[in-house]
Amino acid sequence: MERMGPGDWWRVRPVGDGVTWIDEPHVREFYRCNVWHVRGRDRDMLVDSGMGVVSLRQWVPVVTERPLEAVASHTHFDHVGCHHEFPCRSCHGAEAHLLRAPTRENTFADKYVTDDIFTALPPDPYQSSTYAVQAAPATRLLWDGDVVDLGDRQFEVIHTPGHSPGGIALWEAATGVLFSGDIVYDGDLIEGTSAQEQAQYIASMERLLALPVRVVHGGHFPSYSGERHHAIIRDWLKGKGR
Repeated sequence: MERMGPGDWWRVRPVGDGVTWIDEPHVREFYRCNVWHVRGRDRDMLVDSGMGVVSLRQWVPVVTERPLEAVASHTHFDHVGCHHEFPCRSCHGAEAHLLRAPTRENTFADKYVTDDIFTALPPDPYQSSTYAVQAAPATRLLWDGDVVDLGDRQFEVIHTPGHSPGGIALWEAATGVLFSGDIVYDGDLIEGTSAQEQAQYIASMERLLALPVRVVHGGHFPSYSGERHHAIIRDWLKGKGR
């Protein structure tokens, strides 16, 4: 398989509301994490950071222009690979131990990372068999109801377990913008299998259904409208007999 140079690894697109969509186009869509950069008055926010196979700070200038808080929607391999590159790192307290000491197993890299998830491989010396997320201990623990304050923009932390124990969404009530992580996006969802995880997933979806959302930026696949958001969740809940 062809290898890409680091300058061709990242894709950067503005999507409005001071939000920039960053992703890794050579990762197949189902596995491809969305990285969201949000511009604030006093500082910026980064929601997730990709696989970490090519430096985000070195190759995407927008993430180095101002002080920035790197927030993890959760700690699976595809979402926190470049978190170690940022001095200000946040995640939900339930997954702080995973960000501090990631392994191939606890980030799910052992289950998903093979050459087959790519359409072109990262630059040398990358090898799927030895890929691992670097440790990035949180400098701030987030809990339900906390706020990520950018000066003129405030994002409420909503704890959304079900996909992962410390999954979070970030909600800006003033604009109707929701960063949903992996609890909901416009594609096939990956749910926890235990009875507890199923109950948590339903509760998380019901919380997000109640929000007057205008636009959703999910952890995977393209962004979508509030109308589509409510339809996705209602259909999902109907499938669960709710």
